[in-house]
Amino acid sequence: MLEIAKKDIISRLQFDNPWWEQGKNGKIAFENTLRRKYFEAFHQKILDVSVRRAVVLMGPRRVGKTVMVYHSVRELLNSGIDEKNILYLSLETPIYTGLPLEKILSYFQELFNHKRDAKLFIFFDEIQYLRNWEIHLKSLVDSFAEYRFVATGSAAAALRLKSAESGAGRFSDYILPPLTFTEYLMFIGRETELITATPNKNPVYSYEYSTSNIETLNEEFVNYLNFGGYPEAVFSETIRQDPGQYIKSDIIDKVLLRDLPSLYGISDIQELNRLFTTLAYNSGNEVNLEGLSQFSGVAKNTIKRYLEYLEAAFLIRRVERIDQNAKRFKRAVCFKVYLTNPSMRAALFGQLNADSEAMGAMTETAIFSQWQHNMTIELYYARWNSGEIDIVHLKPSNQSPSWAVEVKWSDRPYRSNSELDNCVEFVKKNPTISHPIMITSRTITDENFLYKGVNFAFQPASLYAYILGANILRRINEKVSTF
Repeated sequence: MLEIAKKDIISRLQFDNPWWEQGKNGKIAFENTLRRKYFEAFHQKILDVSVRRAVVLMGPRRVGKTVMVYHSVRELLNSGIDEKNILYLSLETPIYTGLPLEKILSYFQELFNHKRDAKLFIFFDEIQYLRNWEIHLKSLVDSFAEYRFVATGSAAAALRLKSAESGAGRFSDYILPPLTFTEYLMFIGRETELITATPNKNPVYSYEYSTSNIETLNEEFVNYLNFGGYPEAVFSETIRQDPGQYIKSDIIDKVLLRDLPSLYGISDIQELNRLFTTLAYNSGNEVNLEGLSQFSGVAKNTIKRYLEYLEAAFLIRRVERIDQNAKRFKRAVCFKVYLTNPSMRAALFGQLNADSEAMGAMTETAIFSQWQHNMTIELYYARWNSGEIDIVHLKPSNQSPSWAVEVKWSDRPYRSNSELDNCVEFVKKNPTISHPIMITSRTITDENFLYKGVNFAFQPASLYAYILGANILRRINEKVSTF
């Protein structure tokens, strides 16, 4: 077998880096697309030379990792970085298959006579396609102290596990989740139309958010559930008309049929697919290993492994159960599973409308999807013989509840107050809860609702999802401003 000629590799590098020839003002891919609200924090991580580490950008497929890299290239060019000091390449490109990163870098150095003390920015896209990538990348970080290395990858399982094993102290992970509902509204140009932000005296929350058109906001929330987690789906009418074709074949199937089997040596791909389909259909519902095994036909021990793989690949998120006294179970038999992106369910089982039977579970899935943008917070659900609460936060210091949320896509509990009895029971048993119990509704807002001596706050689920995303993203960007 003939080795790929050096001149062909260099020719491809020149194709992938058009700014070398066109200069700072030349056109580059995606530069006119809207930036995700994660961009500033990510770009500042790249610029932070006080930490000698490669930045590893991880996340699900098609959430905008490559686009964010191109936006960083544009920002570097705009800031005065010489165009010949920036290298971008995608390791998914066949010509780079099997090539060590060191060899590709040496071609770049030779092309422009770069020395070891040069200020270079090196972007390796889809790095998981290189075998033992973490060893190569760690070696580069150790060898070229002045170079800034950035890598992206979708196979989060391999990235996380191998960075922990071989890249300790050399990699800084950065997670890019699917679009928040906040970003979705920004991308379609309706955020300022549908949301009013009023300055708040409370230092924890800089703004109070409201809407004057809850019906339209709800319509967009349903659209968000159907396709809004993926930037390309938001912008493409073709994809919006048939999100199942795009999301299932290009995102779900590639992870289930290619990435996970190749990473973990899974031979029975259909078995993995059956389990994921079962979980997707039951997103937002409580499941257990015995029931999953019977329904999917997969052995319980195998299910345990598959759950870890699916979670590491950013397809699902598991949430542990606590009892009415907020105590965790020593042997967790039951748990809830949420799709990390609600749009995956619509791709598999058909699009939702506002009155679909699955709207309750998918609203809950969307709320948890917003929360996953705050990777530091641990959430639980409470369930006991006579009741359940969907979201409970335990204080890390003493594991006592501090706040709780009951997710509904209905106004019924506001009028039929007996549906709040489970919340009353939980608060009575857990007096450490200092905030009103949040009840999401379909259209009703009432921040001061008292029932049986317990304070409740009602807020439309769509508005609550927006507020969650807005507050979490604001805090991320505030950290950038104090960098």
